[in-house]
Amino acid sequence: MAGTVRHDTEMAMKVKQELSQCTDPIEKLRLQCLARGSSGIKGLGRMFRIMDDDESKTLDFKEFQKGLNDFGVAVEKEEALKIFSLLDQDGGGTIDFDEFLTALRPPMSNARKQVISEAFRKLDKTGDGVVTIEDLQNVYNAKHHPKYRNGEWSEDQVFRAFLDNFDSPYDKDGKVSKDEFLNYYSGVSALVDSDTYFFLIMKNSWRLG
Repeated sequence: MAGTVRHDTEMAMKVKQELSQCTDPIEKLRLQCLARGSSGIKGLGRMFRIMDDDESKTLDFKEFQKGLNDFGVAVEKEEALKIFSLLDQDGGGTIDFDEFLTALRPPMSNARKQVISEAFRKLDKTGDGVVTIEDLQNVYNAKHHPKYRNGEWSEDQVFRAFLDNFDSPYDKDGKVSKDEFLNYYSGVSALVDSDTYFFLIMKNSWRLG
């Protein structure tokens, strides 16, 4: 699983150091999500989608704050208000949660975004913007995972652990959208300083040419 290219403890230490120096409210929230692992931003996105009963794809402040609390992110009400105000650019009292998740993703170079999109296109055989679990099973190469290489996990265990990153325990729909795929890999990208190494992870995991 590419999301575990470095140990979670190392990531938590890195995030903790950055959090202690961070003053930007959106960056602080981003770091708190990353502290939960490379799939933290994706998980928050799933939480907001579950709350969106009317499928409006927008959240008011009360829903926004509840989503953060339910996800277990420690954000004071005043700080949550600051984040909400920054994202509610027209002052209408709601935010578009797709735009919120885009703002929350760690910055990535165009080259990294391109290779992530290339991997998603390879998976999305129908071109409808959604990948099924079966599609992942046919393309994802589990043998590059460190726990498979050292004999700790079987190929099946690696594969199941990888799928857990995409499918929420609250909403197991067996489908992965391009946004979910990008959110997941933005977390991975934040842990990998070298472009060359990131490209290698993507090419090995998804058998890209």
